[in-house]
Amino acid sequence: MTATSIAASPAALRAWRNALFIVFLLSGLSVASMASRIPALRETLDISNGTLGLVLFGMSAGSILGLASSNAIRERLGTRAGIRTALLVSMVGLLIMGFGSTIALPVVIVGLAILGFGNGVVDVMMNLDGALAEVELGKTVMPMMHAFFSVGTVLGALIGSAAAFNHVPLSVHLTIVVILVSAAAIIVVRWIPLRPIVRQTHERVPFGERLRANASVWKDRRLLLIGLIMLGMSLAEGSAGDWIAQAVVDGYQQSPGTGALVYGVFVAALMLTRFVGGPFIDRFGRVAAIRLSASLAVLGLALFIFAPAFPLALVGAAAWGAGCALGFPVGMSAAAEHPTQSAQRVSAVAMMGYVAFLAGPPAIGLLGEHVGLLHALLPILGLVFIALLAAPAARPVGYPEKQIA
Repeated sequence: MTATSIAASPAALRAWRNALFIVFLLSGLSVASMASRIPALRETLDISNGTLGLVLFGMSAGSILGLASSNAIRERLGTRAGIRTALLVSMVGLLIMGFGSTIALPVVIVGLAILGFGNGVVDVMMNLDGALAEVELGKTVMPMMHAFFSVGTVLGALIGSAAAFNHVPLSVHLTIVVILVSAAAIIVVRWIPLRPIVRQTHERVPFGERLRANASVWKDRRLLLIGLIMLGMSLAEGSAGDWIAQAVVDGYQQSPGTGALVYGVFVAALMLTRFVGGPFIDRFGRVAAIRLSASLAVLGLALFIFAPAFPLALVGAAAWGAGCALGFPVGMSAAAEHPTQSAQRVSAVAMMGYVAFLAGPPAIGLLGEHVGLLHALLPILGLVFIALLAAPAARPVGYPEKQIA
């Protein structure tokens, strides 16, 4: 596709939407391929949960840098080339992580940082492009796009679980994933529209001025509240990605393979909820969706942490996943509602969400050294409750929120 305008035809719009579905899937697959093998990584490196948390901070740091750099990279390369490049960079990081597990701990940290950087860049780009496609389609599709991210995480979790049960070396498993994702990324971006690269100015703007301009979006009180929604719900989702498998192993004395399967249950529940989330939001509104999601996440987390037996914890993991489903996509759609600052606003709330999504799990690992991983999940409940209180900020600008009949 070589269109220079958005939605040149209905067929082109559908192809664009479907291409973004696959990009979200590839991003989820790459993240889950790493997350599902965390128990194997800890075993191979022979490190504690506290040290593992610090190792995972390498991905957090890389991701935050990627989020901060995403708009500049998008202006330089355009969305199509930017998404392709970012996915390939993240695959380089995943490959380094896989082989680094048999070499040295610092190599793993470098690999995770590169993986995080690429993932941070592609995350802002695909969400911004998804918000634009949502406007063109005239209906809520962002939860469906994030559902495909969850499809990728389910696939990654299942593949990771199979690899763990069959004792496939981490380097071999991740090499296969890298080959598949790289090939798909090169092909699928052909259907993302080519658009003129619009820069804000032809003059070189000093870094301080650019920083102040980007920070100015936070003067909007509504955006701050949307950021709080992203913060709580992203932490609930991100902590599961990094720690739910290990918490099952440590807290319920299950095998690493079982831990990976529980992570699969979490992301399956999250995925299914996102597939039905769009029609629910169109019928009842964003505010109702956030309130229902946050309430379910609190219930699921409490059950997972305090369950007296493993089967109940499994039910809690499913409720936890369903509760996390709509916070991030709804927050992205709400943040993008601005005539001139959509990119800056999406980047800003993504940054806030990913500070929790990526920096929170290392802190949980350190806390888990003192109170155990299950009890280390307790602070998440408070932040999810704050997201529940901030739900009215997600109401569409200029439109009355739908009421539940």
